[in-house]
Amino acid sequence: MAKNNNKDEKEKKVLTENEKLKYEIAEELGLLDKVSAGGWKSLTAKETGRIGGLMTKRKRSVKK
Repeated sequence: MAKNNNKDEKEKKVLTENEKLKYEIAEELGLLDKVSAGGWKSLTAKETGRIGGLMTKRKRSVKK
């Protein structure tokens, strides 16, 4: 039963602003299907770095 409670908690999780941005960028890069199928660990270092770089760029442009 403990597993079901843990699963329910994950499904109810509210995304933070960073997570929303990460998913948005992954979708723009055409990687959302890959993430949905295999999780974030299925991305290559290059893909992950690209997402991180774009997140940083957007955060900086919002601050200014």
